[in-house]
Amino acid sequence: YEKLMVQFGCQPLTAAAIERFERLTGVKAHPLLRRGMFYCHRDFDRILDLHEQGKPFFLYTGRGPSSDSMHLGHLVPFIFCKFLQDAFKCPLVIMMSDDEKYLFKDLQLEDVQRFAKDNAKDIIAVGFDPELTFIFMNTKYMGHMYETVVKVQRLINFNQASSVFGFGESDSIGKVAYPATQIATAFSQAFPHLFHGRTDISCLIPYAIDQDPYFRLSRDIAHRLKSPKPASICSQFFPALQGYHTKMSASDDNS
Repeated sequence: YEKLMVQFGCQPLTAAAIERFERLTGVKAHPLLRRGMFYCHRDFDRILDLHEQGKPFFLYTGRGPSSDSMHLGHLVPFIFCKFLQDAFKCPLVIMMSDDEKYLFKDLQLEDVQRFAKDNAKDIIAVGFDPELTFIFMNTKYMGHMYETVVKVQRLINFNQASSVFGFGESDSIGKVAYPATQIATAFSQAFPHLFHGRTDISCLIPYAIDQDPYFRLSRDIAHRLKSPKPASICSQFFPALQGYHTKMSASDDNS
């Protein structure tokens, strides 16, 4: 957890930042904030500036559907996004990355698409505002966001992708191309029906720290897309039954 701050430029989420959030929103901080589960950030202060100025921004989170139900660890970013959506009254986009699970796991596409629909029901049950929430499955929505994905693909070379994600010569080209999709979603132009083609709307992404490589890259290329750098607020892992320093995993029934 310290490595993310020391080596990769995350700032600690201070008591002063949490107090400012409460003052600007009039909402008491969620226990996940107060108790340090979400513990560091990039540019969360800029998101608070935008809220104070009455300027728009949106939230982004997602789910890789590898099983037909979600565990408690999967729910953490959704519970927190629900809290932030209610506090900020802002749009939220939720990516169901069925393509990722098909490419990276030994699963059939029909199965991961079914998992995505089942998982979406679990996500909807968290209670998001239906007028401010857009849930999409990558294999079904890609035509609308493909223009943004292609632009991101052009800006990231193979050396960058392989050094960040560990790709090798035996990996499929689908794996190598996938990160651009997760990164593209952090930019408002990927959602023309929501933001009317605007490229200047900032994004705040709550996520567990294993997703950080995607969003470090998104910040590296943002200026070349003429878009603001996505902001992030990062959580620790929800621990598994094996102990505090473990990670709950859907692929390990005992965790």
